[in-house]
Amino acid sequence: MGSIPNLPGILSKMIETPRLNMHVLLRGAADGVPVLLIHGNASSSTFWEETILALPAGFRAIAPDLRGYGDTEDKLIDATRGCMDWVDDLLGLMDVLGYARFHVAGHSLGGSVVWALLATAPERIYTATVIAPGSPFGFGGTKDVRGTPCAHDFAGSGGGIVNPEFARLIAEGYRGTEFQASPRTVMNSFYWKPPFRHSREEALLSGVLSEKIGPDKYPGDLEASPHWPGVAPGRWGPANAISPKYIGDSVEKMLAAPVKPPILWVRGSDDQIVSDMSLFNMGTLGKLGVVPGWPGDEVHPPQPMVGQTRYVLEQYAASGGSYREEVIPDTGHSPHMEKPELFDPLFHAHLKSV
Repeated sequence: MGSIPNLPGILSKMIETPRLNMHVLLRGAADGVPVLLIHGNASSSTFWEETILALPAGFRAIAPDLRGYGDTEDKLIDATRGCMDWVDDLLGLMDVLGYARFHVAGHSLGGSVVWALLATAPERIYTATVIAPGSPFGFGGTKDVRGTPCAHDFAGSGGGIVNPEFARLIAEGYRGTEFQASPRTVMNSFYWKPPFRHSREEALLSGVLSEKIGPDKYPGDLEASPHWPGVAPGRWGPANAISPKYIGDSVEKMLAAPVKPPILWVRGSDDQIVSDMSLFNMGTLGKLGVVPGWPGDEVHPPQPMVGQTRYVLEQYAASGGSYREEVIPDTGHSPHMEKPELFDPLFHAHLKSV
């Protein structure tokens, strides 16, 4: 059993895999068509519960807590492998459960993991759904739709750009609203578009607070950089793992793969975390005057995250794949949770398309 009480009809289970013991939420018959659901950063499997319950008959939901999160065994994330620790963990889980092929959906950082799955094991995926995904080129430190680095050491990405106060308050299990970086305040300000509040706010906050904190976990380590804003990626933890420094050739692999599952890309119209002017991006914060010393648009502009994703998906379609972009209006970073009445029909139609 996990530490967060689940909605009726959802099974919470610990599953031993070749790499680590994973906490997983399950629903549906074991012989149902598997749907792997991958949560985002400062989050956990509980963020999928309504999506799980809404799945049509005949599908089996599998929503694990990723390495570094929730009730899954606490093991370090080697960021120098990019998203590959998570990919290997998830493929190991699906092997243990006996699923050679499956649908996959990823939210936010989970979307970054989906890109890595599409680059690594596309032959195992029926369909892919990415919800407000991190850019295929990584989070932070790039300047154009082709993912060109702002600096050779990828300054402006990784553990050094995380608000240390946010991580400290997660470590303390802080549930109040006294501070601007309070996990509850961050969740209600940025995970969705205010004034939206989720009916399971306390359980979701527990999911945020489940992230493993430390210099080799979250926010992770960093390197000093001579380039603005003075920090480059370290080697450990989730924030470093999604740095463009370690994404490597995953975009090229995804585009060159002979198997290209159809991709549904869903995003909120008013997302402040993943956008072309993300408030979690150093280029944006420099341009707005929040982070001093900004060297200007030519050196370190706001990362065009949406533009980068569209650029890669257009190439994906041109090389034999297919994608569909859906923008949910008046919605923030979590359209599947804010507007399930709009998201679920899109998702279910995509699952049934193959």
